[in-house]
Amino acid sequence: MPIERLLIANRGEIAVRIIRAAKAMGIHTIQAHSEADADMLAVRMADESICIGPAPAAQSYLNVDAVVAAAKASRADAVHPGYGFMAENAGFVRALDAAGITFVGPSADTIDRMGDKVAARQAAEAAGVPVVPGSKGRLDTVEDAVNVAATLGYPVMIKAAAGGGGKGIRIAQTEEELRKMAPQAQAEANAAFGDGGLYLERAINAPRHIEVQIMGDGTDAVHYFERECSMQRRRQKVWEEAGAACLDEKTRAHLCDTAVALAKAVNYVGAGTLEYLYDSNTGEFFFIEMNTRIQVEHPVTEMLTGTDLVQEMIHVAGGGRLRQSQQDITRTGHAIEVRLNAEDPMMQFLPFPGQVSGLRIPEGDGIRFDHFLYDGYQVPPFYDSLLGKLIVHGKDRDTAIALMITALEGLEIGGLKTTKALHLALARDASVQADEFHTQWLEPWLAAGNLKPSH
Repeated sequence: MPIERLLIANRGEIAVRIIRAAKAMGIHTIQAHSEADADMLAVRMADESICIGPAPAAQSYLNVDAVVAAAKASRADAVHPGYGFMAENAGFVRALDAAGITFVGPSADTIDRMGDKVAARQAAEAAGVPVVPGSKGRLDTVEDAVNVAATLGYPVMIKAAAGGGGKGIRIAQTEEELRKMAPQAQAEANAAFGDGGLYLERAINAPRHIEVQIMGDGTDAVHYFERECSMQRRRQKVWEEAGAACLDEKTRAHLCDTAVALAKAVNYVGAGTLEYLYDSNTGEFFFIEMNTRIQVEHPVTEMLTGTDLVQEMIHVAGGGRLRQSQQDITRTGHAIEVRLNAEDPMMQFLPFPGQVSGLRIPEGDGIRFDHFLYDGYQVPPFYDSLLGKLIVHGKDRDTAIALMITALEGLEIGGLKTTKALHLALARDASVQADEFHTQWLEPWLAAGNLKPSH
C-alpha cells in the first residue's frame, strides 16, 4: 500500500531532506523530536510533530518503545529512520512490524545478515563479489586470530564482527602486535556492540574507498553508479565525490555489476550502499561491507544521476516496483560534497556549537546545501556535529572543484565554529586537485600543518 502518513524518526538535515521528499509525493509528514529539538527546522516544516523524550538520544531517538508509541499515536503507516540512530536496528524494524507499521528500508533479517561483517562477507562471496582475503568466520580467541594471520600474511586488519564506525579496528604488522592488539579490539567491540567477536582481513596499503549506491524492490535491483569516499579523518568521511575519477570504465562497470548482484541475492528492499576498497596499484577491488540505509553522501549521487533517492526508497517501501531500469540511469558530469560540522578544525576538531547568526547560503546552478539551520537557531550540544552538506555539480571534476571553492567562499554560518576552512584548504590543495589521495592521506596532511588559521 502506498504510504500516506510518514513519521520521520531522525533529526537535523536528514529529517529536513526526508520531509521535502515526502511532501513532494503528497505524503503527510510527522516529525518525531526530543525535547531539545522542539524548535528545529524539521519540526517547523512537518505537517505535525510529536515529542519522543528528553534530550539524550538513548531516551528519545534511540528509544524503540518511544518511537513505536509515537508512530501509533500519530497514526503513521510508515517510519523513515534516515541514517544513524535506529536506521540499522533490526529490533526496531521487528517492533514496527509487530505494530503493523512499515519501515522505510530493508527487512530485519536483511539488516541482521548484512550488518554482521562475517555474514555479509559470506553473502558477497556466494554472489561472486570479490572480498578482501580474510578469516572465513568470526574469531573468538587470540590464538584463532594468530593462526588465521599466519595464512593471510602481515599486515592484517583486526575488525569487530559486529558494528561499524571504525570501532575496534587495529592494524597489526607482526604476530607480536596482533597478540597485543586483539584483546584491545575485543574489549572495544564488546563495549560498543556487546559482542567481542573479531575477524581479520589482509591490510591493503593506501587504498581508495569506493562505494556503490543501489536500490532494490525485493525482486529487482539497480545501481546509481559509484562514489569516492577516500578523504577520511579517524575513518569518518569528510569529502565525497561521484563518480570516482580513479576508475576506468571497465572497472566501474564490473564494480557496479557486483553490487547489483549482491543486492539481488539478498532480495534487498530500499536504498543501500556497498563499500569497497580499491587497490590502485593492482586495479583490484574488494567488498568490505554493506550499509542498509540511505547514506549521508547520497546527494552527490542524486546530482550525478538526477534521481531523488529518498523518494525512490519511500516508493518501494510502500510496495512499489522500481521505477527505473538500469539503462534508464545515466551519469552526467561530476559532483562533490563536503560535510560542514560545528567543530573547530584549528583545535583538533573540538565540537563548537552555538547560536546561528548571519546565515548566508550560496545559490546558483549546480549548488545545493542540505541543512537544518536558520538565524537564531541554537545548535544543541547533545548530538552529532553535522550542520549541513554543501554539494556542487559541474561538467567535470575540475569544474566541480572550482565551483566548490566559489560556493564555500559564499557560505557564511556565524555564531559558531565550522569546518569550512578545512574544505577550502582541501579544494585548493594540489594533490586533491590531481586526485592523488587515499584513505590514509588526510591525517598526515593535517599533522604536517597544511591547514592554516584564516585571518
